Amino acid sequence: MDRSDHWNAVFRTKGERDVSWFEQLPVLSIRMLEAAGLTQASCVIDVGGGDSRLVDQLLARGLKCLAVLDISATALERARARLGALGAGVIWIDADVTDSWSLKPMDIWHDRATFHFLIDATDRARYRKHVLDTLKPGGDLIIATFAPDGPERCSGLPVARYSPDALARELGDQFALVETAPYMHTTPRGVRQSFQYSRFKRHD
Repeated sequence: MDRSDHWNAVFRTKGERDVSWFEQLPVLSIRMLEAAGLTQASCVIDVGGGDSRLVDQLLARGLKCLAVLDISATALERARARLGALGAGVIWIDADVTDSWSLKPMDIWHDRATFHFLIDATDRARYRKHVLDTLKPGGDLIIATFAPDGPERCSGLPVARYSPDALARELGDQFALVETAPYMHTTPRGVRQSFQYSRFKRHD
């Protein structure tokens, strides 16, 4: 089973509140987006957004330049069905982040829990190239991963865990670490998972 088949199967068999990553309100993501200078004129891509509620929050704030990328067409279909006409202006990208896709330059790249699934160095290099191709110079890169004391697997797949410094080394010297925040996420089943959020500024 390839990655898209795996994630489509997950979203076909589990409801929104049955997946471990569900958040009714993505508080820390919103706080970091605001710290990045989020305005109604900002262009934001949510990588691995699936049927996350973040896009709802950004639409409610009046943003018009939004893109959601996910490997699961099923997840994107659920988000579009939930939003209805409100999501008509969103750019929905059905793709593996490491595969071939493109988008106009964006101000903010947000990723909650996609990067840590890329355990192969080649996939991480492709991810980084997409960031460089998509994020404007001076733009902000927000990535949340499992922390060093977080789970070793998620949804049946192995993950890589990162400290802020380890993530900074992985991304390279074109991204300056601006802020970090630990976060203890509680799943819908009451399991606590240790994450770390990091915000970087792209420079050349």
